[in-house]
Amino acid sequence: MTDHGPTPARSLRQRWVAGEETLGAWLTLANTHSAEAVATMGFAFVCVDTQHGLIDHAAAMGMAQAIDLAGGHPIARVPWNEPGIIGRTLDAGFHGVVVPMVNDAEAAAAVVDAVRYAPAGSRSWGPNGSLLRNPDYRSWATDNVAVIPMIETVEAIDNLDEIVSTPGVDAVYVGPADLGITMGLGPTGSDGNEQFDSALAAVVDACRRHNVVPGIHATAALAARRREQGFRMITVSNDLLAIKSTMPDDLSTASGASSEASGEDRLY
Repeated sequence: MTDHGPTPARSLRQRWVAGEETLGAWLTLANTHSAEAVATMGFAFVCVDTQHGLIDHAAAMGMAQAIDLAGGHPIARVPWNEPGIIGRTLDAGFHGVVVPMVNDAEAAAAVVDAVRYAPAGSRSWGPNGSLLRNPDYRSWATDNVAVIPMIETVEAIDNLDEIVSTPGVDAVYVGPADLGITMGLGPTGSDGNEQFDSALAAVVDACRRHNVVPGIHATAALAARRREQGFRMITVSNDLLAIKSTMPDDLSTASGASSEASGEDRLY
């Protein structure tokens, strides 16, 4: 039998229904080659950040294609909770959207409405990128496209039950930097603060009660703590941070004439 390419990865929604933990990568640099490479590494999702990442729509569309064809699962963080942006992003071929600054039930309902086709929502038909790889796209999207509002403010924590119980929400995704800032803390290092830790616990508890997946932006070093806290969608790697952490180590090793193995196998 002829091999026509990689077996499509199970979608996030399928993995969540099965009760699985989903570990993901976050891309901020506009490059289809790096997107394809990351998609082959086994992450449950690869998120293309079009909010704070250095990525415009044209680049994001190519990255979605690269991730999908490499057998990965592309999702995107959109710049804002706006139906035209959300629809255009999904039309480009992404399998879900992470939507920033969703602070109440009305905003959460707006995300669902923008993602779903009628009668569940009001997304306009025209998935020109997605249709190339999913000929029966309407049915596929209904079963697989993930709705993921972000929880990243004190206001959202105050309205947590209303947001999480919104029909059609699959997961919520905590943005710890903005959450810490709105609490009067900093964008990093908030773990151990009673208010911050209680907010994370409240997110996990609300998700369990409403059968929604708790997600959070993290690092590999924080993954074990987030797992213990109950999160099931955890971002553990970032392209720009990986470059910034690995390349200085390479320079230091080379400059110090390390006696260890040359490491040439890392290039291939």
